[in-house]
Amino acid sequence: MLPVPDFAAHRAALIARLAPDEAVLIFGAPSFRRNGDTDFKYRPDSDIWWLTGWPDPEVAVWVRPGESPITMFVQPRDPEMETWVGRRAGPEGAKARFGADAAFAYENLEGELVRLLQGVKVLHYAFGASSEQDTLLLRCMAKAAKAARRNGLDVPETFHRPTRLLHDLRLHKTEDELVLLREAARISAEAHVIAMRAGRPGVREFEIEAAIEHTFRIAGGTGAGYPSIVAAGDNACILHYVTNDDTVQDGELVLIDAGGEVAYYTADITRTWPANGRFSAAQKALYEAVLKSQLEAIAAVKPGATFWSIHDGVIRSLTESLVGLGLLTGEVDELIRTDAFKRFYMHGTSHWLGLDVHDVGSYARDGSSRVLAPGMVLTIEPGLYIPPDADDVPSEYRGIGIRIEDDVLVTPTGNEVLTASAPKSVAELEAICAR
Repeated sequence: MLPVPDFAAHRAALIARLAPDEAVLIFGAPSFRRNGDTDFKYRPDSDIWWLTGWPDPEVAVWVRPGESPITMFVQPRDPEMETWVGRRAGPEGAKARFGADAAFAYENLEGELVRLLQGVKVLHYAFGASSEQDTLLLRCMAKAAKAARRNGLDVPETFHRPTRLLHDLRLHKTEDELVLLREAARISAEAHVIAMRAGRPGVREFEIEAAIEHTFRIAGGTGAGYPSIVAAGDNACILHYVTNDDTVQDGELVLIDAGGEVAYYTADITRTWPANGRFSAAQKALYEAVLKSQLEAIAAVKPGATFWSIHDGVIRSLTESLVGLGLLTGEVDELIRTDAFKRFYMHGTSHWLGLDVHDVGSYARDGSSRVLAPGMVLTIEPGLYIPPDADDVPSEYRGIGIRIEDDVLVTPTGNEVLTASAPKSVAELEAICAR
């Protein structure tokens, strides 16, 4: 049986960071219509999940230190609706199973919120995420202010976005979260190896996609953490290619960017490999340039390093390689200063990873790059993408797209590559893909 997050510990960590007159209000994610009268499969809001593990729509959570710090507003029990769309825990279940100290039907939110807002000076709330929720809160604020004048209580005058506190907690992963991220990395690495073995010339990209996502689910994961990219040939030069409908051709590279979720914690792996089992000379040269920059970047991940210094190192390494291969000409420092490298490497090297594939947490503080600290998890994903119509570069390089991505935990003494079991050396890839 797969583990679950320690939601109680997460709640305790948040409550401990709040002053007595400070509160947090979080709304769950809405349901979205897919087509006709069918909705997309529901995925809980990551903040709601991190705090409670509540899996259903129509939910709001209020957090304030005190005797009853967690108040939840949830869908009530409804036998008719449960017959159609599934069982509901209701307010009773919110208290019994999801850590609520008090719980109400979601329809009672407005009335109760007027009461809860009184006595609060600072409110953490994501204004701008939903105009409907903003309007409801402002309406409740007006009613609470009127009542507070009679009661001699404060109402919020200072507002912070969740990034300031809640998302900073989520950025630093706890041991229970690392267990889940390691498992997500394990099943994702397994899926990539299966894809390498299945992805021979003549196979359609969607067949490889199906093999990957089957592996995520058969291993007990909650599915794909994001739409899987299976890009053969020059499709790999499209960074977010998700059409996945072409046929793999002999002599092409296949780039796969795919990660599975476990309890909604996701991995994020990219591997690029030869469909026929053998890199051409040009493919190998570009691949080894990307791999060199990635290995150097991973080695640089440690406490005290800065987020942007990792990216700067990759830019320098790739620019030097592009000059060495004749794809750029000039002095390396000048090519970096003028962003000449962006023609072939146009994205960042890293992002945070956790419940969201691009997880919460700021990348800078007080105008400076964020300093890495133990418990942070980030991707390292350099790449090179040579457009198929780049007439001014040697023809053997045109249409090649390569990205190599791993998930890296910052540890007290350096780093741990969570996705290390996904092969990436030229020799390993050619051995697995040999036809």
